[in-house]
Amino acid sequence: MTDELVRVYVPATVPMLARLREEGLAGGEAHAVTPELREWYAEGDEEELEYVAFTRAAQEALLLLRADPGAPRRRVVVSVDLPARAVGRIGGELGSSVVGLSGPVPVKSVAAIHVDGADAVEDVAAAAEVVAEAQAGDPDAQFTVDGAEDHELEWYDVTELDLLLREVS
Repeated sequence: MTDELVRVYVPATVPMLARLREEGLAGGEAHAVTPELREWYAEGDEEELEYVAFTRAAQEALLLLRADPGAPRRRVVVSVDLPARAVGRIGGELGSSVVGLSGPVPVKSVAAIHVDGADAVEDVAAAAEVVAEAQAGDPDAQFTVDGAEDHELEWYDVTELDLLLREVS
């Protein structure tokens, strides 16, 4: 019997990508299309729901950047396909996309890597400085975060990991 795969969006930083090949991505919280998200966005199709989960992972990447001032100022989201048994539900709040990962994510589970381009660095750096204030409701901080979110993350195949790391480090 095969375990169904679930697409999960893991927020990350460039230093976390550097450890991906040897150690995988650390387990913890990530984002996915959950029953709570489906219920909240009842009119949304699967692609729209995945975009919401992906966007939330990109927002969480800003918090990781705030916690790691030495990391290049680029949001990173790693799209992975994991067995359903490795993805646990957290909370259950209506609209939530947060899931828990039962362990490290191996590089073989990576479907794609998404990273901000060089043109986003200045806006992402500013957003990382004020993301906590934005989450607390500060409208000026939210405006700054929105500026980073105006940038689309670039798509990379996992086979391009070494090239990507050379480009962004």
